[in-house]
Amino acid sequence: MKIGVLALQGAVREHVEAIQAGGAEAVVVKKAIQLAELDGLVLPGGESTAMRRLIDRAELLEPLRQFAEAGKPIFGTCAGLVLLAKEIEGQESAHLGVMDIMVARNSFGRQVDSFEADLAIAGIDEPFPAVFIRAPHIVRAGEDVEVLCEYGGRIVLAKSGPFLGCSFHPELTGDHRLMQLFLDMVENRELLPTTAHYSKI
Repeated sequence: MKIGVLALQGAVREHVEAIQAGGAEAVVVKKAIQLAELDGLVLPGGESTAMRRLIDRAELLEPLRQFAEAGKPIFGTCAGLVLLAKEIEGQESAHLGVMDIMVARNSFGRQVDSFEADLAIAGIDEPFPAVFIRAPHIVRAGEDVEVLCEYGGRIVLAKSGPFLGCSFHPELTGDHRLMQLFLDMVENRELLPTTAHYSKI
């Protein structure tokens, strides 16, 4: 199983280590042609506007959308969550716009307001240590979106079909359980609900 990490910005090495700890092969992705060999993809944190500029410069926007539309799983962390969202509060347009959520950027404050918290996550037994850095949160989750965690009354982790998105940085804690959850999604990809599945409900 090959999992890519978009290597334009953010904690790429830490995501690579988490993927390898889960027994999968990690691929550092900088070019569109690399997407073809992947079973899943991680969009790291960083700054979403800067990441979008780098994505455009690398001519990756449309290939990333096609990757998502093919039903291949994507895990977006912090700015990666913003990239996945269909709507961004205060902005007219989204980036990839593939996950039926609205996000608010920087909703937990500035860089100096960064903090750590133990989260109760659905499907994970023990509290999960999370690092919040200029973190967004999910303001609205569509009806097909499964909310996995809230913190302070705000949605900070959710799953929808092949997409997993979180507000925080799981890669900075050395706890690989959330990455394992994503690897399980990739491994069981054929069991994930698809758009066609939802259209029949």
